[in-house]
Amino acid sequence: MREIATLEELKSLAGQEVAVSDWIEVSQEQVNRFADATGDHQWIHVDVERAARELPFGGTVAHGFLTLALLPRLLGSAISLGADVKMLLNYGLNRVRFPAPLPVGRSVRGVIVLQSVEDIPGGAQLAWEITVECEGVEKPVCVAEFLVRRY
Repeated sequence: MREIATLEELKSLAGQEVAVSDWIEVSQEQVNRFADATGDHQWIHVDVERAARELPFGGTVAHGFLTLALLPRLLGSAISLGADVKMLLNYGLNRVRFPAPLPVGRSVRGVIVLQSVEDIPGGAQLAWEITVECEGVEKPVCVAEFLVRRY
């Protein structure tokens, strides 16, 4: 885990790759729970037998929004922002793309670039570019600019 002790240190890293997260597996159980939570039960995500027969990936694929929902976990497992941080808030996303599907049962990791640090009242807004890589898949499965407010 990369420890970034101060806001000044964080600002010095703008424009650089800051960390690469650990690999985490995306399981069928996780995909099924996400489908239940969102109501998105499209067969490509939850019908293992049909997906094995009809999809070119040999099985089901994770929801794009599940992949996106992993961003805080990937970021949090790779970077610690210091003891002076009282609160981090998800502020939103810019430019989200899903260049390739995420086959269920594969592991993903995040390659994390700090695009910018902008001062805001009481803190800073961080723009992280996170590229989600999948084992055995040539293209990334997600590329997103993730905005976080640091107080």
